[in-house]
Parts: sequence; structure tokens; C-alpha cells
Amino acid sequence: MKEQFIRTEMLLGKEAVEKLKNSRVAVFGIGGVGGHTAEALIRAGVGTLDIVDSDRVSVSNINRQIFALHSTVGEYKVDVAKARLLDINPEAVINTYSCFYLPEESRGIFDFSLYDYVVDAIDTVSGKIGLVMECQRHDVPIISSMGTGNKVDPTMLKVSDIYKTSVCPLARVMRNELKKRGVKRLKVVYSEETPIIPHFMPEEDSTHPRRTTPASSSFVPSVAGLIIASEVIKDLAKKQL
Repeated sequence: MKEQFIRTEMLLGKEAVEKLKNSRVAVFGIGGVGGHTAEALIRAGVGTLDIVDSDRVSVSNINRQIFALHSTVGEYKVDVAKARLLDINPEAVINTYSCFYLPEESRGIFDFSLYDYVVDAIDTVSGKIGLVMECQRHDVPIISSMGTGNKVDPTMLKVSDIYKTSVCPLARVMRNELKKRGVKRLKVVYSEETPIIPHFMPEEDSTHPRRTTPASSSFVPSVAGLIIASEVIKDLAKKQL
């Protein structure tokens, strides 16, 4: 497999590539953001990847999710992802968890001490906070995706600490909740673009005023996912650069 990663080795060096090969990363949520992160990590040479998502591929995912195709509609995302990721690197270890991450219900399922890095690309605030607290407890680095829906400008995406974010509604909620829990820092990818108000709500959600379905594009979530992957790779390889 040396030839496959030769361009990465030219860029990062042999020791860094070896570090990536021996690293284990968990990606929670493999939708528009996390799916692109997962693929980029495997293409860069991360040796072991845990992917966590309870959803099946739906037609509405096709506009932005890398594992969503008409041929994969109805299949579990983690199963589709595993097949594709192993086709990219047959020597990788891909562990799949077809479940929805909730802090209380997920205890005993995940051993965070095994991870070299955790990617939070899930939607629920409770789940995101739970991941942050578990990583803090086990001294594992984590990077979280903030909101990428209702956005059209990927150049407005930034990497920052959660307490230095602005504009993003999800980041505001996370700042408040993490402050209450004494969390001092959290690396995030967020957008400084003012969210766009969708032209309409899908008919199936019109009777659920508390449920909001964000509009989305093919280019903002994907760019956020690739930025996250770059941060993970740079952090893992840092000591070898």
C-alpha cells in the first residue's frame, strides 16, 4: 500500500504517515459533514476508524452526503460507508455502530480511552455535550461541527475555540451549556455566515412546528467535513512533522 500514500508521505513525512496508520479515530455522525470527514481520514491513511450513525440513506440525503446515492437509498449509512472506505483502503479497520448516540444510553458501548481523536458531527445538543464530556474525562482530543445548514458560502467557515465563535445559533447554545459544565475549551468548525431563512418547509414537517428541517447545499457541509479532517490529520501528525 506504500504507493497509495506516497503523496501524503511527500507532504507529511514517513513518521507522520506511520502515526496516522496506527491511529484510531471515531466519527460520530456520517452525514453531510461527517461523511466527508470519514472519507478524507481514510484517504489520508488513518488506520482504524469507528463510524457511528443510526440512519438509513434517504433520497433527501443525496444533495450533500457522500455515501448517499440512488443505489444506496434504504441501506444503513454505516454499512454503505464501510464498503466504500474499505474499497479506498482495504487494509483499514472500519468499526461500525448503527446507533444514535445519547450519553446515558451509550455508556458501555464506546470506550473513549481507545481513541486518538473524536469527531463530533451529530445534530443533537445533548449528544454533542455528551461527547465533549466523555473526551474530557478520558483526555481525548475532540473537534465539533457547528451548524452548516441554511448556509451557502463555504468561505465563511472558520476553525476556532467555541468561546470565540459568533453568529452561529448552535455555537451559542453550546457555549452556554459547556460553560455551565466547566468546559474550558473546545475546537470547533463553524460558519460566520448569517443563516438563510428557507423558502419553505417540507410538507411532512409542516405539522410539527417544533421540528426544523434546515436547508442544505452540496458544498458547505462537505467543506466543513474536509476542514475537520485536516485538523485531525494535522493534530495527529504534529509531533512527527
